[in-house]
Amino acid sequence: MITKALDKAAQDAMTPDHVLADLMEGNKRFVGANMESRDLLKQVEGTVGGQFPKAVILSCIDSRVPVETVFDQGIGDVFVARVAGNFENTDILGSMEYSCKVAGSKLVLVLGHEACGAVKAACDGVELGNITALLSNILPAVKTAADQVDGEANSSNKEFVAKTVENNVKLTIDRIREKSPILKEMEDNGEIKMVGGVYHLSSGKVELL
Repeated sequence: MITKALDKAAQDAMTPDHVLADLMEGNKRFVGANMESRDLLKQVEGTVGGQFPKAVILSCIDSRVPVETVFDQGIGDVFVARVAGNFENTDILGSMEYSCKVAGSKLVLVLGHEACGAVKAACDGVELGNITALLSNILPAVKTAADQVDGEANSSNKEFVAKTVENNVKLTIDRIREKSPILKEMEDNGEIKMVGGVYHLSSGKVELL
């Protein structure tokens, strides 16, 4: 039974590679229905005075991808930023900079997922209210996939959607490096690692890209 939340000493002792391995081991436990037993209320009590998460994860809002659960993490373990289509914007970049530069997180993980509704909508050129502007962030990934995959360039082509999901994760990481000198410098100095992955709805498994 895990009762203690992460403290600064534990966070400081972790390397980016250690954090990534820890998350992937957590995902293995999730897939294997062998998750850690936690006293979440004890962890709530232990984090009242502060938090020292090991990672910040940018994911989609999809209800089928509960981030802490699929990585078998507890209270105070990870920051999670969520937006349909898991792309970066100014607010999310600032949140990531806070997570790593101020709060000490060691890993930035961009997590896409299989059959993403936002990606499908972008593939189909959907236009509706504020959704139109949101989907514009995914269009570069759609255009890249169109040059990589045969067949129709719309959501009826599962291979096209899957490639767009991957491209969206990779391009988001590229833009994080480009738009955040703070995170780029931290990565160059080995203080953090930036990685991408795709969650498979059909299995619960996270595959790193």
